Amino acid sequence: MKDGGIENAAFEAPDPSLGRQHPASPAGTGVGAPPEPETEEGLCGWGRCTPKVLQLFNNPEGYLAAYSLLAIFQGIVVNGLVNISISTIEKRYELNSFLIGVIAAGYDIAFCMLSLFVSFFGERGHKPRWLALSAFMLGLGSLIFSLPHFSSGKYQFGAKLEDTCQAPETTSANMTCNASRKSSHQNHMYVFMLGQFLLGFGGTPLYTLGTAFIDDSVPKHKSSLYIGIGYAMSLLGPAIGYVAGGQLLNVYIDIQIPERQDTTYTTVDQDDPRWLGAWWIGFLACFFAIWLLIIPFSMFPKHLPGTAKIQAEKVSETHDDGSEVLVQAKNIGKSLKDFPMAFLILLRNPVLMSLIIASSSEALVATGFATFLPKYIENQFGKTSSFSATLGGLVLVPAAALGQVISGILVSKCKMDCKSMIKFMISTCSVALLLNTVFLFAKCRNEPFAGVSETYNGTGTLRNLTAPCNANCHCLRSMYYPVCGRDEVQYFSPCFAGCTAYLLNDMKKTYHNCSCIGKRKRENYSENFFYEAVPGKCVTQCKFLPLFLTFFFFAVVFTFMSVTPTTVAILRCVPDKQRSFALGVQLVFLRLLGTIPGPILFGVAIDNSCTLWDIDECQTKGACWLYDNERMAYLLMGISAPCKIITIIFVVMAAYFYKPPALNKGVSQEESEMVSAIHT
Repeated sequence: MKDGGIENAAFEAPDPSLGRQHPASPAGTGVGAPPEPETEEGLCGWGRCTPKVLQLFNNPEGYLAAYSLLAIFQGIVVNGLVNISISTIEKRYELNSFLIGVIAAGYDIAFCMLSLFVSFFGERGHKPRWLALSAFMLGLGSLIFSLPHFSSGKYQFGAKLEDTCQAPETTSANMTCNASRKSSHQNHMYVFMLGQFLLGFGGTPLYTLGTAFIDDSVPKHKSSLYIGIGYAMSLLGPAIGYVAGGQLLNVYIDIQIPERQDTTYTTVDQDDPRWLGAWWIGFLACFFAIWLLIIPFSMFPKHLPGTAKIQAEKVSETHDDGSEVLVQAKNIGKSLKDFPMAFLILLRNPVLMSLIIASSSEALVATGFATFLPKYIENQFGKTSSFSATLGGLVLVPAAALGQVISGILVSKCKMDCKSMIKFMISTCSVALLLNTVFLFAKCRNEPFAGVSETYNGTGTLRNLTAPCNANCHCLRSMYYPVCGRDEVQYFSPCFAGCTAYLLNDMKKTYHNCSCIGKRKRENYSENFFYEAVPGKCVTQCKFLPLFLTFFFFAVVFTFMSVTPTTVAILRCVPDKQRSFALGVQLVFLRLLGTIPGPILFGVAIDNSCTLWDIDECQTKGACWLYDNERMAYLLMGISAPCKIITIIFVVMAAYFYKPPALNKGVSQEESEMVSAIHT
């Protein structure tokens, strides 16, 4: 079709190689002319080596399988092994909490630095090969993260500290302040940082270019299902990482436990505070497994067979703000000089930015709970740290995966368009907000704690662990080993309970001769007490744990039901050539506003509910040993509820701003002025 001597192909029948159908553009401008064909469908293999058996996997299902495996291993390393190894690394290399925090943030820092550029340049590139590079960097990062174990020599553990009340002459050596002591292993921090940066580099293409490639290769109504399955598989990784990493921590760090021949240095077992597990084995195993995934990604063609036909049948749902016209007119995205303009176009898209802020607010809450839910269960319901971590994983991972799969199926079966997906997100976020009120009624009071919530049988003062009954024991506040007395009061350690002896019967430890423990409170208790204290916290009388876990499980399900629709809506509301870049922008904001500050805010809130801090011999504040349960519940509710309200507000704003494009619509004055400005 000709208009004023300028060919305007926007009014011609769509050609299969031209991608999505786009709205008509202003006549006489040439703006609507589609870009040159980019579809390079080919066979699966390397060059001319394309065996027929490989063509069985040259389809969206084959790519999804490879993508899911890479997402699983990325989750195992980044969100599983790293998290579960942090405390062991902290002890082994004598790093303080600040340095550990810097190491933990290394992945997100690298992701933020590289996400925009990788998603911008990779949009027009060979996406499967970018995923092969992703696998290479993830494997290399895993290898480098394990290297400090091999360069730091054998682990040397010191003498065992006694947990019972000792004579003054035996404890004086342990109470010397050595503030000038500096770790000789702190240089290993830079190796850990390098490993985290490489892992961040490897994770960037996976969730930007990898997701966009799925959307390229399947029909529009199936995209949400495939993306939902891929995202659900990424959540399986942390679960595997926690389980496998936890089992590896039961293996001694140097595999073989050294035997000591003298009486000063004894051997260690898993109940000894000096025990360190083999944290490094999982990283080595993942290094080999991830590098194997380079092979399948290097075989896929630039576009899967049938992509051109699928793209031709898709109708653009880009938010009608003129950005599609601008991107086509300037052919934005081919060079580095286009980066500022491409970034500005996305920032001026009100639908995209509303969805990004909504998802960032939701991510803040999700990462906060993912980090501190085990701690909340442990302190609120009086469970052990290992049992709490297991419960937290059993709630978070299946619920999140279930939510993403359900939403992917619903969006696919109902064939929701962009506007319908946004409305669906409003409903799921609203239900999640209502379920989140479980923190207001499923909370427990604190059990009696000597020296904190009550005195030692009327002696001593509150908020002071030392009392006349244990003053001569010279107990260490840095050695937290709680015991429950026969009086149903919890004590900081056997030493602070005044216990001078213990017995081991069938591997079960009981303490005796405890000067601070009174008589049992329930005289009608039928069992005869042959001990005065047993290791561990006192059994809580609170029965709200099943109710809390049930409500929180469904709160997580409805929270993650909005993840897949958000991703698909972002892919729909931006110009066709900016989809990967839009995901890159979203993930940058997601980390800057969500995953990075989330654990920090939750950590500050939990610290504000602390009632007993670890104070060492140098009077340095360390970890918190005891929390005010009710205050903790209210503070967490005070963070999560406003964030979820913000999420709902911005999703509503996205629905309000969204204007679907109209095929063959008339040209508005605003668009005409935009095109004229471009030509000028």
